[in-house]
Formats: sequence, C-alpha cells, structure tokens
Amino acid sequence: MNLLFICTHNRCRSILSEAITNKLANGVFYAASAGSEPADAPHPLTLKYLKKSAYDVEGVTSKSWNELENFTPDIVITVCDSAAGETCPLWLGNVPKVHWGLPDPSKVKGSHEEIEAAFNTVIHEIERRINLLLSLQLKNKTVDEIVALMKGIVQNEK
Repeated sequence: MNLLFICTHNRCRSILSEAITNKLANGVFYAASAGSEPADAPHPLTLKYLKKSAYDVEGVTSKSWNELENFTPDIVITVCDSAAGETCPLWLGNVPKVHWGLPDPSKVKGSHEEIEAAFNTVIHEIERRINLLLSLQLKNKTVDEIVALMKGIVQNEK
C-alpha cells in the first residue's frame, strides 16, 4: 500500500514521515512525500536528526507532488499543523485522505537542546503512530478500514 505524506514545503514533517514509515513498515507500506510549494531542499536539521535516529537519508529531496507521476498513492496524509493555523495543501486526487497534524520542529526558536527536543518529539510521535498502525492486524483490511484506523489513532490523542 502506498502512502503519500504531504505538507506545503516538503522540507521537514512530510520527509520525517516518509523516512520513518519506510523503515518501520518494512514493506507493509511504501511511503513518499511531496509538497504543493516545495522548498529547494530538506531542512538541514531534518536530515541531521533522521540520521541521528538511524534513518536513511540517501536520496531524500524536497519535491513537488507533480514529480510523482510514477507513484500512485492509496492514502494521502497531510501533516501540517492546523492547530498552529497552518493551511494544509489540498490534494485533489480521488484518494482517501487523513490528517495527521504535527508541529513543525524546524520553526522552533531556542537553544540547541530545545530544537533537538522538538525534532525528537516529532520523530517519536511519527514512530508511535506508525507502530500503532502496524500493530492493528492490517492484513485483510480494506483501504477504507485502514483510513478509519489512521483517523482513530489521531482522534484518540485528543
């Protein structure tokens, strides 16, 4: 099953989600990430903290969803932080959508330790969500059932 993580600039949270999902899902899911207005490159701290957490960053780039013509998502997941007033990009394809909002650690101002803590918090949250999803006996589930489970993971946080 193909998951597409999207955010406006595809430079932090969507890239974190892609790398973490691809490692933890071990073939159950294949993740890609993209943005509606992609940055020139991933945020340097995104790559630093992915590497520090033992995730592969080889070939990681910021890209437009227009560059994914050979990737057909089964589910699109927005990761922008609507609680912070961010506007999520609108995916117009006829694909189920889920919102997994995450705070943007690349916008944290503070000490090195505070910034690192912000990245680690988001990385751990993505890991928690993906591990929880993978624990839910997905083998015979339909896309709609998986979407409902994904929505439930976030709703249970509130």
